[in-house]
Amino acid sequence: MGEVHGRRREALRRLLGERELDALLVTNLLNVRYLTGFTGSNGALLVTADGAVFCTDGRYETSSAVQVPDMERVIVRNCDLELAARAKGRIGFESDHVTVDRLAALTEAASAVLHRAPGLTAELRLVKDETEIDALRMACAAADRALAALIEHGGLRPGRTEREVARALDDGMRDQGAEGPAFDTIVAAGEHSAIPHHEPTDTPLKTGDLVKMDFGALVDGYHSDMTRTVVLGRPADWQTEMYQLVAASQAAGRAALAPGTPLADVDDAARSVIEAAGRGEEFVHGLGHGVGLEIHEAPALYRGSAGTLAAGMAVTVEPGVYVPGRGGVRIEDTLVVREGAPELLTLTTKELVVV
Repeated sequence: MGEVHGRRREALRRLLGERELDALLVTNLLNVRYLTGFTGSNGALLVTADGAVFCTDGRYETSSAVQVPDMERVIVRNCDLELAARAKGRIGFESDHVTVDRLAALTEAASAVLHRAPGLTAELRLVKDETEIDALRMACAAADRALAALIEHGGLRPGRTEREVARALDDGMRDQGAEGPAFDTIVAAGEHSAIPHHEPTDTPLKTGDLVKMDFGALVDGYHSDMTRTVVLGRPADWQTEMYQLVAASQAAGRAALAPGTPLADVDDAARSVIEAAGRGEEFVHGLGHGVGLEIHEAPALYRGSAGTLAAGMAVTVEPGVYVPGRGGVRIEDTLVVREGAPELLTLTTKELVVV
């Protein structure tokens, strides 16, 4: 992994040259992890044109020697202040992460003038390397297997509560090798399925309910994201029609994932299917988002998005139709943009499952 992190730091150095910066002080812990492999709760990194210095405190002296073996390490408590004092020339800092109060402390400690440099590492994180995609693939597989086991063992049945199903999915993902859930699992049954981000309650599942499950697994720090909607018992005609509409929209969104495609066009490809059915007002959120070290990261797929897709981006496609007081359907996959066709990472069937 040291070689992987070294390549990422070298790519960051190229960006520093383009921005006429001599160094970047990295204080966002997710960016520190991306560039070094460090997973602790206190760390910072100074990347210069010809090297890098990593800093953490004494709690992580032993573990950081294993995780960050390929650069100079400094062991102090206030890492950002220590590295700011060491920096020379035009020094960028993560102004999208540093608080106003902390900037005052950094400015006092720095031996050079600090310059705002938001989003440099995030720009690199937009396109995933194969190491990252491997982790995403494993996270998606853990979620797929957890849902399959839940259904196979009768975990979706009338009388069970939303909270019980959510807890079973979380435990199932751990059983499948995940560190834990990627975010708070959503289980929404019956009328609750019309609430896009419903929080599970003690409401029992009933025969005839649509049950919407939005969940993901965390593996090596990377997040998967998937939504499946099933029905308990024979579906009503309106449920089948709603499901088929969302499935058609989701298929159109997946098909639009290609390098060079404007982000807004991907949303439009899926949204236009629902609008053509006269139900556009029932699709109340954007089509999708990037996934990686964060569950929601760039790029964002919505009607007003700027920018284009690139090969290697990992995104979700998750249209939904929601009718308050009745029910809703969302279908979501995690995919990687590739030349030719996107790679689907969430492999659970998208046919309407009747439990």
